[in-house]
Amino acid sequence: MNIQKMYTAVDVHVAGEAFRVIKDVPCKYYYSLEHLNEQFSGELAEEMQLLLNEPRGFIGLNGCIVVPSIHKEVDAAVLFFNHEGSIPLHYGGIVAVITMLLESGYLKKRESNQYKIETLSGIFSVHAYVENDEVISVSFESKLCYMIEKNLKVGNISYSLVQADKVYAVVEKDTYSPKISIENISKLKKWGEATLQAIQKQSLIKRLILVDSMQKEKNHIKSITFHEDNFIVRSPGFVSTIVSYVHALFKNEYIADKAFKNESIFNSFITVEQVKKEELGYIFRFESRGFITGMQTFLLDPTDPFPTGFLLK
Repeated sequence: MNIQKMYTAVDVHVAGEAFRVIKDVPCKYYYSLEHLNEQFSGELAEEMQLLLNEPRGFIGLNGCIVVPSIHKEVDAAVLFFNHEGSIPLHYGGIVAVITMLLESGYLKKRESNQYKIETLSGIFSVHAYVENDEVISVSFESKLCYMIEKNLKVGNISYSLVQADKVYAVVEKDTYSPKISIENISKLKKWGEATLQAIQKQSLIKRLILVDSMQKEKNHIKSITFHEDNFIVRSPGFVSTIVSYVHALFKNEYIADKAFKNESIFNSFITVEQVKKEELGYIFRFESRGFITGMQTFLLDPTDPFPTGFLLK
């Protein structure tokens, strides 16, 4: 076999969502993370997709490129990407990266448990608690999240629009929507596709969240997030959780100073707490945990008929 390219990566899941963390990338000169992102988005775009696409990856896999930061006070810099290309920020990716760095020995444990991670959306102060060489808890603050408009209607669908990294439509479960359970996955996908298309006729959105508030007295919801390509997020979703929390706060049915728990269709959880209420919206603190699932070396043979892989959607 003639090996043309070789990459090593660490796979991590966070609340069920998968991340491929890559450290051994080609050496590049860069004067800022934005500059490095431009280079990877151009020269290495196909190679990065190779690591996410089948047969090496799958549609739900996220990528994280870890490099040294140009800032002395920062422990590592990260570029996030998915099948659509570079993305400025992925909260779950921060959890995956700090877990990989600490558990693999790239970062030494500190008594303060405080670390700094640089992203295209800024520098995040991350609290990572390590016990017996295992990261058992990661927490940090979100960017601003706020309500755009509530009590909108299209047909028999009522929804809110909430701004986070993107604009999300939030729909409360009612008699027209299926129960959020793995047994109903086919019904949910059909409902999600039809509902997203209906809302898109009057609102520019690419994400839809269905929320079941059956346990609202416990500040506990269950949700599922749909992308416009009918993809379902494999976790409760960090952004989906704070978007759902903002939606809930405007209904005045939840306790603002109590932890808010979001459960996924696969029964994984993400917990958030409200940290600040600002003029426009809210800032939250996440708490979650990552689990390393594998350390792998990926090869590219020049005779491989799928040099950039493929995707089954």
